Amino acid sequence: MHLLRNRVRPYAWGSRTTIAALLGREVPAPHPEAELWLGAHPGDSSTVLHTDGTERSLVDVLTEDPAGQLGPSVAGRWGERLPFLLKVLAAEEPLSLQAHPSAGQAAEGWAREEQAGIPREAGNRNYPDPTAKPELLCALTEFHALAGFRSPDRTVELLRAIQTPALAPYVDLLAGEPNQEGLRALFTTWITLPQPSIDALLPDLLDTCVQHVKEHGAFELECRTALELAERYPGDSGVLAALLLNRLVLEPGEAIYLPAGNLHTYLHGTAVEVLANSDNVLRGGLTPKHVDVPELLRVLDFGYGDMDVTTGEPVGPRRVYRTSAPEFELSRIEWARDEPRAEVKLEGGLPRIMICVDGAVRAASVSGQTVEFARGESLWLPAADPDVVLTPTDGRHVRVFAATVGTETARVATL
Repeated sequence: MHLLRNRVRPYAWGSRTTIAALLGREVPAPHPEAELWLGAHPGDSSTVLHTDGTERSLVDVLTEDPAGQLGPSVAGRWGERLPFLLKVLAAEEPLSLQAHPSAGQAAEGWAREEQAGIPREAGNRNYPDPTAKPELLCALTEFHALAGFRSPDRTVELLRAIQTPALAPYVDLLAGEPNQEGLRALFTTWITLPQPSIDALLPDLLDTCVQHVKEHGAFELECRTALELAERYPGDSGVLAALLLNRLVLEPGEAIYLPAGNLHTYLHGTAVEVLANSDNVLRGGLTPKHVDVPELLRVLDFGYGDMDVTTGEPVGPRRVYRTSAPEFELSRIEWARDEPRAEVKLEGGLPRIMICVDGAVRAASVSGQTVEFARGESLWLPAADPDVVLTPTDGRHVRVFAATVGTETARVATL
């Protein structure tokens, strides 16, 4: 096992304080810092720190010894590629409205764009790689998001609560067909409205939202969100589309899983995110970047209902966030301040990345190797390593997150 040095992505929606403080650097940072990447992404790989002071890209380490680093079952399925990417995400402003493709959609879209000769770095490229991109997000602080289509009946209630004369036909469209087809029709209509129509519709709608907020109406949070998005992205059809989505407030430790086709955006807060190691994003608004409406509609899932929010499954002293994604699984290991310092054992045989977000931890393998890592520091555990025991180094509150492959892959690896 080795400590890692990780890359920071400086997107404009990021925080100038959160990641800098986590890494023990000067606050505020000179520029917004949005994501800390931990993994073997070819665009920004972590580096492995060796005891002799040298560093090597994790991508290179995996390429040199895929079976030893990833394990035979993982290498057999994904080759030299670590299938997951772990992130710390710090959203100071909303991200773009987006969805991700399934494995089949990604493979077909990638092949189509390759055949068309679209450069992989081109702004209008939808599929820079042929893989799916499911995600799981676990809140570190109170975290605000929009994710998944709200029940149409409930959305009709919201739209009627803020209805203007110009909005009435759209409300009637969904009320007349309160199902997936109605959602598809309304979303498609809104996202393809000519700009003059959007500019005519939004001002009165936003004025009604202001009044609803002043009156503390039943949809105050949704209206505040629409107002905030309209201020950040004036004249953007994504402001309308956002009214169709579930508005979520996650508490620390709560998580949501975003499978293929889920339309979502993150609004504000800090979280740990684990996702398949892919860059495939189909945007639906709230962005100056390329929006490919036909391709977005091809991948969107118009299923609806409340988003499932989970605190993980207790597995001994861990909380494990299991999903249907074979690429990843996330665990949260936490010790409250001054509680008994119970040991936590992680079985060997699987590739793992761990990050400490509070306190400090000692990792001791049964072979005798010991590594201590504290807040902001992370650890790479190759599959060839034996079992590791984690123990807090003092009485502070300690939180550690560990990412590995999905449950079914892990089961195969231990057979």
